[in-house]
Amino acid sequence: MQAGQTVSLKPKELDKKWLLIDADGLVLGRLASLIALRLKGKHKASYTPHMDCGDNVIVINAEKVALTGNKGKQSLNRHYTGYPGGLKELTKGSILAGAHPERVIVKAVERMMPRGPLGRKMMGHLFAYKGASHPHEAQQPKKLDIAAMNRKNKR
Repeated sequence: MQAGQTVSLKPKELDKKWLLIDADGLVLGRLASLIALRLKGKHKASYTPHMDCGDNVIVINAEKVALTGNKGKQSLNRHYTGYPGGLKELTKGSILAGAHPERVIVKAVERMMPRGPLGRKMMGHLFAYKGASHPHEAQQPKKLDIAAMNRKNKR
């Protein structure tokens, strides 16, 4: 290969790693942007825009993620049930205190990913869990310390 030549990966050349992130005390938006970067594969020198070349990301302790300012009380997540008058609104704080706090992280990352078939495929490589345990021990994920990357990442 010549110097300065663009690299375009083939499906056989993909190298997907498994990463483990502990969300305890991490700021939601900063965490979501770093997860989206890893899922897309933009941190790799061999990034190819039309390929799913990102890593698999496991997030644990999703209920302990930090929200800055008044986002816990004021930031709303809306969904529509499909029935007349069926617009439901929940605050991020109530979702984190509920049964499925990992949905806050998944939705934040989803909004930073490309829309379309490739983005949906990349989102399939994000695994978020409430609590410190996860069923992916067999993949031997490497721990990624987001808090050490920047002092603003942790509250």
